[in-house]
Amino acid sequence: MTAAAGTAESDLHRCLQQARDALLWKLEGLSEYDVRRPMTPTGTNLLGLVKHVAGVELGYLGDAFGRPSGEPLPWLADAAESNADMWATADESRAFVVDLYRRAWAHADATLDALPLDTTGRVPWWPDGRDELTLHHAVVRVIADTQRHAGHADILRELIDGTAGLSGAGSSLPSADPAWWEAYRERLEHAAREAGRRT
Repeated sequence: MTAAAGTAESDLHRCLQQARDALLWKLEGLSEYDVRRPMTPTGTNLLGLVKHVAGVELGYLGDAFGRPSGEPLPWLADAAESNADMWATADESRAFVVDLYRRAWAHADATLDALPLDTTGRVPWWPDGRDELTLHHAVVRVIADTQRHAGHADILRELIDGTAGLSGAGSSLPSADPAWWEAYRERLEHAAREAGRRT
């Protein structure tokens, strides 16, 4: 996206790109198993989150504005199994999913460059009569979805190997000392138990 700095367009793109970068950073340094393994009872996994948001960008910032990408997404077809966009098969490599996501970025950014934010689009999977939205609404929706899943990825990565924070370049965390975190966690556990006894 090439919007001038300080504009609504540039602010939206900066927020979207920060979420994209944060999500992909959570894959770095992990094995194929670790990026795919289900970490919750509902199967949430890192690579599946990336696969999902790639489809979200291509749908909301492409298809909805008459700008299909041409990317084949069989996991979103009517005949696909439920939740097929939330995990990667053994044949869908990490490189394939990450490259798809980067192509989705480029396609979405081209839409943002080509159209004003007040452009009206139509979301094919929304109910008739309630399927219109502006590009501004679509970008905000995609930012919210990507940030939500980047938050999921934060937690999954911490559960896998303890890595936490906004990015590899620097941490937004108050300490890197494991002993500090152990004492902090113990304080929280104590406060939770104390509150539980009072109810």
